[in-house]
Amino acid sequence: MIEFNVSAMSCGHCAGAITKAIKAIDPAATVDVDLVAKTVKVESSQQRAALAGALAGAGYPPSPA
Repeated sequence: MIEFNVSAMSCGHCAGAITKAIKAIDPAATVDVDLVAKTVKVESSQQRAALAGALAGAGYPPSPA
């Protein structure tokens, strides 16, 4: 499980966009977005850097969890 802090997210649209960005690079990924805690947990075969890049590319740059 890879965890990111994403302070830029605040709503359901954000959660959807984040999930879509992760699924674009790994369709089999499991994505858990917690809007209150502002964390994203990902179970994926992709490396942390690739996942972070996908989040940043979607407009939600992560900080280390």
